[in-house]
Amino acid sequence: MKKEYIIPIFVPHLGCPNNCTFCNQKRISGQTKMVTAKDVEETIEYYLKNFKDNHKYVEVAFFGGSFTAIEEEKQIELLEAAQKYIRDKRVNSIRISTRPDCIDKEILKRMKKYHVKTIELGVQSTNNYILNRCKRGHTGEDVKKASRLIRMHGFILGHQMMIGLPESTKQDEINTAKELIKMKPKIVRIYPVLVIKDTELADEYYKGEYTPLTVGQAVERCKEVVDLFNRNKINVIRIGLQNTEEISDPNTEKSSVVAGPYHPAFRQLVESSMWYDSIVNEIKKVNAKVKKVKIKANDININNIIGHKKENILKLKDTYDVDVIIEKDDEIKPGRFKLEVLEYFK
Repeated sequence: MKKEYIIPIFVPHLGCPNNCTFCNQKRISGQTKMVTAKDVEETIEYYLKNFKDNHKYVEVAFFGGSFTAIEEEKQIELLEAAQKYIRDKRVNSIRISTRPDCIDKEILKRMKKYHVKTIELGVQSTNNYILNRCKRGHTGEDVKKASRLIRMHGFILGHQMMIGLPESTKQDEINTAKELIKMKPKIVRIYPVLVIKDTELADEYYKGEYTPLTVGQAVERCKEVVDLFNRNKINVIRIGLQNTEEISDPNTEKSSVVAGPYHPAFRQLVESSMWYDSIVNEIKKVNAKVKKVKIKANDININNIIGHKKENILKLKDTYDVDVIIEKDDEIKPGRFKLEVLEYFK
């Protein structure tokens, strides 16, 4: 199986026709200058030199902004810069992210010509009231129309949604996830809302008009959404923004995060909490007071079963007075575990 590598190229706020209340792409990406064809080539060369694996699949990804809303000439300039690497088979495909209202048949025809394989839509929510509240500038119907066109033209469809938008409830987010599942994306990214400097949302936060989720609240709300996607076999490829110098602890000097559920291991918190719930459910099925258990699982899942800083092990002891032994067993399929009761309370 080929190892997959992504070459990220950020086009901050380039082409985006709106200023969403929560968004400051320049701060999120840490990049402010206009991207050129030369930048694209230099970035690709840098990454290719540092990839060690010979048996690999390489994808150039244009992140940030709204790629298909950029003027056509600029789109072609950036895409063309990657073509020689595709012709030389040093790069396999291209991925872009864009807005749902910036997709049509002509745009998709152009993307196909330049070997774009995956198109991710910044959906954020399918609730029209919430979209309007955040000044997104598109509707839930735009999401459906764009998703249908992307799949019809043979692209891999990706969706990005947000947790904790202004006036969004847990049920709103569950409803958004259910709506997205109907549109059949292959991949999904889930971002809890962070309050970023120099945004309208930051102004609302300082005025007391917006209260961000705590880390615990964000974890609980993400869990239900992730579970829905997992049960429908949709790959959740990211939970939480990428940690950078700007997206970091709000208490650090260079952080652009004002407030919100920032955590450097946010995905692990979500997945570990899901494992904890599953383990507790298994323990509760035992018709006796359990004192000590052994949990066997595939090596790939061990860290999440233990939890961030052993949180799950400590919580099982503190809440249920259960001691836990963890044992690796690669014969068990990833995502599953076996629980064996070693000792009961008399």
